[in-house]
Amino acid sequence: MFHVGEHIALSYRRRSVLIWTAMTALILSLAAATLMLGKLGLSPADFVDILSGQASTATEFVLQRVRGPRVLIAIMAGAAFGLSGALFQNVTRNPLGSPDVLGLAAGAGAGVAVASLLPWAIPAPIGALAGAGSAIGLVILSTGSGLSSTSKVIISGIAVAAIATAVTQFVVTATLRDEASRLAAYLVGSLNSRDMGQAGLIAVTLVLAFPVILWLAPRLQLMELGDELTTSLGGKATTTRTQAILVAVVLAAMAVAVAGPIAFVALMSPHAARMLTRTSGPNLVGSALTGAMLMVLADLAVQQIPLVEDLPVGIITAGFGGLFLGYLLLTEFRKGQS
Repeated sequence: MFHVGEHIALSYRRRSVLIWTAMTALILSLAAATLMLGKLGLSPADFVDILSGQASTATEFVLQRVRGPRVLIAIMAGAAFGLSGALFQNVTRNPLGSPDVLGLAAGAGAGVAVASLLPWAIPAPIGALAGAGSAIGLVILSTGSGLSSTSKVIISGIAVAAIATAVTQFVVTATLRDEASRLAAYLVGSLNSRDMGQAGLIAVTLVLAFPVILWLAPRLQLMELGDELTTSLGGKATTTRTQAILVAVVLAAMAVAVAGPIAFVALMSPHAARMLTRTSGPNLVGSALTGAMLMVLADLAVQQIPLVEDLPVGIITAGFGGLFLGYLLLTEFRKGQS
């Protein structure tokens, strides 16, 4: 046990550390598998050549332009989605709190779509941030009570997501056929045709967010006690909640900007992390690792599906995420009945 701050202690149990280590090893193994399997896969001999600096031009091209960016974005965007979901679930105290359910992911996707339609060039990250910020702002304003009311937040999030989806569909129908096809694939959530520049964007986002999250972690742990007790112990619940929301919005928006609004990774990751480590609270490290693992698994799965080439990874996450959402809703219903 080590202490951070005056009132809180973050306890890293041995089980959690072992689980995190195992998850990291699994992510790296899955990443290696995605590089080796599927179209233009690399062989073990290619890896040896890369490490020894003797790789051919073709091998370097595949690694740097085709397979490398894809697997890097899968890992980092998954981690960003997982962290965003953990932060939202903590500040809303709602097991359904995530960028998907709150309409933030749909808003970010709509922002990117609108940015592509405008006659002047607006970078996708700016469009994603504008869309995500507008979405969460609408949710907060429409509830009339911030993010504290569970039922209002969920209903408002569904409404905002529907509005954002309508905007997105309008943009898709208003664009040329080739651009509409590209947008449609992006809006499902895709890792196809990604580059190192996009991987660099999400990497910079995570690096900048890391110290802020590290600083927020003990404050979020304290907020598990409730606003009144947090305040009595010297914490600032409202300030911490606002800061966490801002970080969560940026993480989700940047992940959407590079990979599209991939469904349910942010929702599933914190729950899966808590199940694996058997801990309560934000579980930020576990959520990030789980998000990365889910994305790499989904990417590996889509590359092994026969007859369909360049299948968007969001189709896999949406299928499993929909089942997981049904499980959560059933669990919450049973709790309400008891």
